[in-house]
Amino acid sequence: MHPPTAAIWTTGALPDGAGKDLPPAEELVACFRSSLDHLASSPLAPKTIRRHVDNLGLLGGEIIRDLNYDTSQRKVAVHKHLRDAIEADGGPLTYNGSEDAQSSLDSTCRKLHRFLSQPQR
Repeated sequence: MHPPTAAIWTTGALPDGAGKDLPPAEELVACFRSSLDHLASSPLAPKTIRRHVDNLGLLGGEIIRDLNYDTSQRKVAVHKHLRDAIEADGGPLTYNGSEDAQSSLDSTCRKLHRFLSQPQR
């Protein structure tokens, strides 16, 4: 399992602005770390775990996109953006995804929401 890295969300940015994405991207990876560790130790099939890892990468990309759209949001803690992006019924709408991709992302976001809502997380 190869977890998302901050680099996947900064490589598509404009050269002048790429550096500004790195700190929030690194914070997102840190937010995902315990969830990824939990997935890795779960009885889920490797293909299912890979799908969730890929969807976490998509979720992180959507959050970074939103930060670039409204730069005033960079002052808000990244974990708050993450909590705001995911809900018990799914995640953010993707810009270029199919219905199946959106359904898959929503599944991962529901799982992440449940995980983050547990005590001691």
